[in-house]
Amino acid sequence: MELRNKATRINLLDLKSPQMRAFHMTWFAFFLCFFAWFGIAPLMKVVREEMALTKEQIGWCIIGSVSITVIARLFIGWLCDRIGPRYAYTGLLLLGSIPVMGIGFAQNFETFLLFRVLIGVIGASFVITQYHTSVMFAPNCVGTANATTAGWGNLGGGVTQMVMPLVLAGMLASLTWLSGFLAEYEIPFVSSRLLPYLGDVEFLGWRVSMFVAGLSCAAMGIAYFFFTQDAPEGNFRELRDAGKMPPKQQVKGSFLAACKDARVWALFVIYGACFGIELTINNVAALYFLDYFDYFASMDPVEAVATAGMIAGLFGLMNLFARTMGGMMGDRFGEKWGLKGRVRWLFIALFCEGLALMVFSQMNVLALAIPTLIIFSLFTQMSEGATFSVVPFINRKALGSVAGIVGAGGNAGAVAAGFLFKTSAVSWPTALLILGALVTCSAFLAFTVRFSLDAEAEARIHTEEASARRRGELLGAAT
Repeated sequence: MELRNKATRINLLDLKSPQMRAFHMTWFAFFLCFFAWFGIAPLMKVVREEMALTKEQIGWCIIGSVSITVIARLFIGWLCDRIGPRYAYTGLLLLGSIPVMGIGFAQNFETFLLFRVLIGVIGASFVITQYHTSVMFAPNCVGTANATTAGWGNLGGGVTQMVMPLVLAGMLASLTWLSGFLAEYEIPFVSSRLLPYLGDVEFLGWRVSMFVAGLSCAAMGIAYFFFTQDAPEGNFRELRDAGKMPPKQQVKGSFLAACKDARVWALFVIYGACFGIELTINNVAALYFLDYFDYFASMDPVEAVATAGMIAGLFGLMNLFARTMGGMMGDRFGEKWGLKGRVRWLFIALFCEGLALMVFSQMNVLALAIPTLIIFSLFTQMSEGATFSVVPFINRKALGSVAGIVGAGGNAGAVAAGFLFKTSAVSWPTALLILGALVTCSAFLAFTVRFSLDAEAEARIHTEEASARRRGELLGAAT
């Protein structure tokens, strides 16, 4: 049973229709999740000094931050099919905010790693984002909608690299002032209780910064519940009661059906080769620049962290438009060459990503590394957009399960890549070179994602109908 009244175009200024309201709410929710998920990454230099972390321990933190997300994404995709994206997102944001705030209470490597792992649960927000836009937008623009919401959400990974060091600096200034004020004036029953907790303000600053990030996620969870609905015509519960959607019982076999489809697992690996790489870069970029480029050696430590964070943030900022470009190109290739056209574009984007990563790994001059990083980021984000311009056409009856499995592939790729960064036998530039070669090879898996003639014909009919409806809407608006 097909959901009706899907949007045939993306009108960014429209905040009244349920389709565009979901569009804006879902990308912003994912943005905050991504911001909180990797908020600690640009502050790792401070954390490393406080807890005396080794390279291997940092490697385990990188792996831990993306490991549980594999399981969470598999589960959340199945859950979306059953209860809808509105309830799923609200619950995830509220529960996920707890470890984001809780990491500020970590006192050693073990507790820090535990919270770092638990924070990874909010990475499942990506699946809900893609699910929600997939049920809200028609085939002629679903690739663009998916890519844009995911891309603007992923932008949080770049913004956090730039903003969290500034938040840390602001917290340091505020805590230093507060500490001095309490010590000077000795307010009864206040100074004696607060001063022992202030301690070293530099180490306290990153803890308070993460609490702010977690609080933002919790507030967004409440807003998502009140300002969105599951589908264009209403929420899943009402639609099922009205007979406009299959009952929950018919969803039981969706996950198994998705698991039996070899194309889903090909996309699982492909997404690991693009989004998995993005997650890895978000985790290591700031430290990579600090440790492997002499430019930062003579800087003040706080200034070096801020500068490296700004440069590392350029990678994530490409999500502002690059992932949208990938999805838009997928839609254009699909209009011209059908579903096979979407797959061909996926191969091109992923192959170029692998080549660009290998080139970046060999850069040792900052002036050359920055533009290479930007080009590498461009193809990485476009590959992600291209992947999810294909996903909605694999199995519409098991959309949540397919999106969950493919989305989990991104984190599985990041977990696998993390082992390269924890071993002392492999330098980080060499690890990036190896990853680039693997990404290039994985691009050829795109050609295993094939569609039957019936599926091609059905997709073309739906695309043409959506395009015709869009032209009618535009003509009606003009008259």
